[in-house]
Amino acid sequence: MFEIGQRLQQKGAGMEEIVGAAMELYVPHGVSAGEARVVIRRMIEKYMEDPNVASLLLGAVLLEDELYWKRVDSEIKDDPVFLLSDEIIGMAIAECIGGTYARFEFTRYDQKKPGILGSLGPFLDDAVAGLIAGCTSRFYSECH
Repeated sequence: MFEIGQRLQQKGAGMEEIVGAAMELYVPHGVSAGEARVVIRRMIEKYMEDPNVASLLLGAVLLEDELYWKRVDSEIKDDPVFLLSDEIIGMAIAECIGGTYARFEFTRYDQKKPGILGSLGPFLDDAVAGLIAGCTSRFYSECH
């Protein structure tokens, strides 16, 4: 939906990079890392097709282009503490997929910024962290 996979790939956040970041903070829940990788990848692919998740991801892509890349000398270049809309988008994506528990998973990924998350701009790092957090949180809940 909205070519979101292609758009993220163009920003350096292809499926392999997203799944790789997800697996860096994987917590085993009776499922091997190899099996988890396959299931989490499928979940990420599924939720990237959800119109609500895809539209939030698209919003992050467009905001990052407009407010981060096109305005090199912008006051948000270094992701200042007063910029909250990026966090709100990330949390919304996480909760849309995984409910309230996903908010806590989002915080783990947002703070540690594993893999590709460490090199994305302020909107995409949180949006992709939200996608990962929603999927991993749902995966952990379904493992029990």
